[in-house]
Amino acid sequence: MFSSRSRRLTEIGTPLPPTGTEVIMRRAVVLGASVAGLLAARVLSDHADEVVIIERDETDGTLPRPGVPQGTQVHAVLKGGELQLVRWFPGFLDDAAALGMVLPAPDTPVSVTINGVKMPATAMRPTVLATRPFLESLIRTRTLAVDNIRLVTGRAVGLEFDGDRVSGARYVPHNGADAVTERADFVVDAMGRSSRLADWLADSGWPRPELVRMPIKLNYATCLFEQDDQVSEAVMALAQCETDGLRRGAVVNRVEGNRWIMMVSGYDQDRPGRTVEELAAFCRQNFPPVFADIAERARPVGEVVTYRQADSRRREFHAVERFPAGLAAAGDTVASFNPVYGQGMTSATLHASCLSSYLRSGPDLDRPAKEYFDLVRVVVDAAWQTSTFADLELPHVDGPYPRGYHLTKRMSGLLFKASMSDRTIREQLSHVRGLLAHPDSLSRPGMLLRVLWRSLVTATR
Repeated sequence: MFSSRSRRLTEIGTPLPPTGTEVIMRRAVVLGASVAGLLAARVLSDHADEVVIIERDETDGTLPRPGVPQGTQVHAVLKGGELQLVRWFPGFLDDAAALGMVLPAPDTPVSVTINGVKMPATAMRPTVLATRPFLESLIRTRTLAVDNIRLVTGRAVGLEFDGDRVSGARYVPHNGADAVTERADFVVDAMGRSSRLADWLADSGWPRPELVRMPIKLNYATCLFEQDDQVSEAVMALAQCETDGLRRGAVVNRVEGNRWIMMVSGYDQDRPGRTVEELAAFCRQNFPPVFADIAERARPVGEVVTYRQADSRRREFHAVERFPAGLAAAGDTVASFNPVYGQGMTSATLHASCLSSYLRSGPDLDRPAKEYFDLVRVVVDAAWQTSTFADLELPHVDGPYPRGYHLTKRMSGLLFKASMSDRTIREQLSHVRGLLAHPDSLSRPGMLLRVLWRSLVTATR
């Protein structure tokens, strides 16, 4: 079981270009031009004569879309996501760099501090630093440059069914005209946390996928600053502290436009503030000087923007006993995680890889896409395990607890301590955090023995 999940995630995350692509449908429809939706459309373009993206928000790419309320906040692309972006859009990083994206060199200094202790930065080394609107705009441009993909602006309002399969999607055009039905052989819902797919299924007599929630009550605030070498030369800095039962975090990244983007976070009733002055005071109290230096001395670009995420959640599509053919879901529609771990966009890129694997397997499109959802479950499980195990240590989080939680928690503590002095352990932990490897890879006998040996060596010093 463990080795199987690890192997499958490695296969899903391959950087190699897809082979054996065949056109197997006339038209595919994607609901939502999110990162997940755009990448799903790119994958579908290899297998459909035509791909239609239905998106309610009009955007010029400079501001966050209204449908992404967290779009002003810090976003990250982990290493696993970077590989998939290049896989689906060859030359993506070079194009992005030419337009201003920050791509730190391998030797770029990275500051990682946990509870006042400076940590090895291997696990958090940045590869892609950008604001969400900038990155999403680049992905949108590359997606819509594909000849057989087009985008229509409108609000999706439901699905059409023909027997046991989806046959199209209904939407209301942005000009307020009557609802239009876009016929389709395959539909992908990528409308995020606010997706109404479960309601549409239930309204049409299909089972509602179970929704699993973990309440995290995360509060975070972000502000942009003009980059100034007289203030700091920081490219990326990350800090976390835990005092009196409070876990607080901060990150600052250099991004396009010669700017820094800074985010600070707290949980439950612990809120980082709504003004630059409150942000600076929060940083000065809790984190290394680089954060307060930037907040106090750099010129802010706009106001502090706050956001609250009540929970991490996942919809168990893989477990539904009866599901219509010709339908899939991707991105936050399936699962969304505590954003401080930066897993969202990377998971979306891996869902696209799952879709590609499914469509290249010679599927019967008149049957439910169970094989696709089984692959997506591997990705969701990997991200969910990494983030929720950490969140379960928060005093206000009371579950749901997975099987074997207490043993896994103890081993995770030993693993983290061992990673501080063992490069091999640290690099494997980095691969897991970057969604390059499944957490099960940390439970292999050789890795466990290495962790235990390192723990014994440390204890006898």
